[in-house]
Amino acid sequence: MAAEIRDSCVFCEILGGRAHAWRIHEDEHSVAILDINPFAKGHCLVLSKRHVPWWHDLTEEEIASLFRVASLTARKIRDAFQPEFVCMYARGRRVPHTHIFLVPTSRGDLLDKFFSGLERAQESSQELAELRERHSLQEVAARLAET
Repeated sequence: MAAEIRDSCVFCEILGGRAHAWRIHEDEHSVAILDINPFAKGHCLVLSKRHVPWWHDLTEEEIASLFRVASLTARKIRDAFQPEFVCMYARGRRVPHTHIFLVPTSRGDLLDKFFSGLERAQESSQELAELRERHSLQEVAARLAET
C-alpha cells in the first residue's frame, strides 16, 4: 500500500492498524468501515488509503477505487437494511482525510429532514435565487468551461 500516513489523523490511525475499525470492504486504494457515530444503522465511511484532504486531489485510479468501493458498500447496505436509498456525500472539513459518507435513509428520518431543510433554503433564499438567473448561469458555465 502506497499510503501516506499522518500520525494526527484518526483515519490514518485506522489504516495504520493503530486504531480499531469494523472493515466492510477494501481494495488497494480504499477501505469501507462502519462509522462509529452513525446517523443510521449501517452508516459507513469509505476512506482513501492515502492521506489526501480533498477527494478531487486524488489520482484518477484512487477516485475510481473510492467510488467503486462506495458503490459496492452501498449495495451491501441496501441489501442488509432495505432503506429507500443510500445517501452519499463527501466530507473532509472536520477530518481532513478524503472520505465518503454512505447513510441508509428513508423519508422522514434525520438525513431526509436535513436535506429537505437545505432544499427549502435553496428555493427561498434571495441570495441563492440570483444564482439561478440566466445571466448568472451563463457566466458560471463560461468560467468553468474556460478552466
